[in-house]
Amino acid sequence: MELSLFLSMLGFLWVAAITPGPNNMLLTASGANFGFLRTIPLMIGIMIGMQVMLLMVAFGVGGLILLYPSLHLVLKIGGSLYLLWLAWKIATSRYEKLETDRAPEAPMPFWQGGLLQLINPKAWLMALGAVASFSLAGDAYRHSVMAISLGMFLVNLVSGVIWMGFGAMIGHILRSRRAWKIFNFSMGLLTAACVLLIWR
Repeated sequence: MELSLFLSMLGFLWVAAITPGPNNMLLTASGANFGFLRTIPLMIGIMIGMQVMLLMVAFGVGGLILLYPSLHLVLKIGGSLYLLWLAWKIATSRYEKLETDRAPEAPMPFWQGGLLQLINPKAWLMALGAVASFSLAGDAYRHSVMAISLGMFLVNLVSGVIWMGFGAMIGHILRSRRAWKIFNFSMGLLTAACVLLIWR
């Protein structure tokens, strides 16, 4: 893949990765509630899930979704229900004093972050768009998919660190029960609002 095409692909992937969506809302909420380091497994799970999805799109499943639009509808419904459930869990999470020695309730494990990608329409659109727009035909196809995979890894790593850091920074001001509840309710509301983006 030529450098100019790779840079164009990075631009596309960066916009898709850094804009608000289910993954970024979860990373921000987890960073605020559990801290930067304890959120890293969730980010790793999301990144692994995105890589698996990219390979599925590049080598067959994406074609099925394009061939049978009803599969996309099922994906959207499942993704919407799961996001609403996550939004509820975030909005109603119980208050924990962050400065105590006792660790708060465990953050979402990495495998859930990975599985979320399979029902995350934004992630599917990102993978489909990248493969459809930036893969090369013929013998160069596999190499171009590897380049897309590398690009997706890079942008997901950087955007994930930014959103986790943002959440962890906010976590330092969540000392009062009222601030904690307002923040988690707001993050739950924003996560639920991602459902509207799925259906627009």
